[in-house]
Amino acid sequence: MKHIIILGDGMADWPAKKLGNKTLLQYADTPNMDRLAHLGRCGRLITVPKGFHPGSEVANMSVMGYDLSKVYEGRGVLEAANIGVDLQPGDMAMRCNLICIEGDILKNHSAGHISTAEADELIHFLDEKLGNDRVHFYTGVQYRHVLVIKGGDKRLDTTPPHDVPLHPFRPLMVKAQVPEAQATADLLNEMILKSQVLLANHPVNLRRKAAGKDPANSIWPWSAGYRPQMETLAKKYPMIKRGDVISAVDLINGIGYYAGLKRIHVEGATGLYDTNYENKVAAAVKALKTDDFVYLHIEASDEAGHEGDFKLKQLTIENLDKRAVGPIYEAVKEWDEPVAIAVLPDHPTPCELRTHTAEPVPFVIYYPGIEPDDVQTFDEVACVSGSYGLLKDDEFMNTFMNI
Repeated sequence: MKHIIILGDGMADWPAKKLGNKTLLQYADTPNMDRLAHLGRCGRLITVPKGFHPGSEVANMSVMGYDLSKVYEGRGVLEAANIGVDLQPGDMAMRCNLICIEGDILKNHSAGHISTAEADELIHFLDEKLGNDRVHFYTGVQYRHVLVIKGGDKRLDTTPPHDVPLHPFRPLMVKAQVPEAQATADLLNEMILKSQVLLANHPVNLRRKAAGKDPANSIWPWSAGYRPQMETLAKKYPMIKRGDVISAVDLINGIGYYAGLKRIHVEGATGLYDTNYENKVAAAVKALKTDDFVYLHIEASDEAGHEGDFKLKQLTIENLDKRAVGPIYEAVKEWDEPVAIAVLPDHPTPCELRTHTAEPVPFVIYYPGIEPDDVQTFDEVACVSGSYGLLKDDEFMNTFMNI
């Protein structure tokens, strides 16, 4: 049995009055996910353990069956791994967004979805002006970058910028959790304010403003940690002799790196609604022909949720259904070696809230010969009645991989 997880990041949502008190999964046209629900078995999964922030790093590591209390070190280290930053003992890595500040307000977490080429120019400029033997900036993808501080103290209170759009930024700056971390917090806050001065009239931002785009006029470092000690999925699940991760997001590819999965680059994968679903599906099906496990991650719904755009999020859900779930099912349904398919979000990103929440997410598992339960549609409400019930910790992954 081969296995593929199709993960729609942030796909779950809340019931909305404008949708007739339905969630977007209920409201959207999703015949392929509904077909899997009809043919397979459903349930719900707690992806955010108690005491953890509902970030994508937490939720995706939970989906893969990792014990967060033992391996969690934040986002920065995972994204650093994906872009080839070899963390040494004592190195503290942080996710470092390029964001848009308007007056004292954090306007958005993505600098208007700045391009990687523009961001690369800004990150190199910041590394030249703010970097030194101890501090280094590294370019990631679009607005998502990495800051490494040698000897930094990770005991910090930081705020994910996508959680606080349109909030005053100053009360949200870095705070030390213990006195020993105050020097690190002070250094980070100093760099935030200096970056705003340095970036204000940078040519990249002057061009963006002239084109009516949001400038990338501040850094925002958050989620500090050290190199994690993660067991590979092959050691946890011996049936995974060779596995792959397909994602446009550095964070997910970083998890894949430490999980021992091969990272497959897909031309046209953007992490947004315009991502190349067809190339992602082709890469996933090709990988399944030779390998045992594929983790196909599609980010688009999460970004639409952060923007609070109901129509866009509906489009991303329907695209996932018709351009990924359906074609993968059709491609593998009659293979000689059967393929188990799981579809689920990592966490909700409600459009009304515009950030992540920690409620359990629905999931469906299908494979040839499975005895279906009574669930007929794939959504947050219908899956409550699924025969798998409410799973937590590594129960989903154990269930799925032992098929």
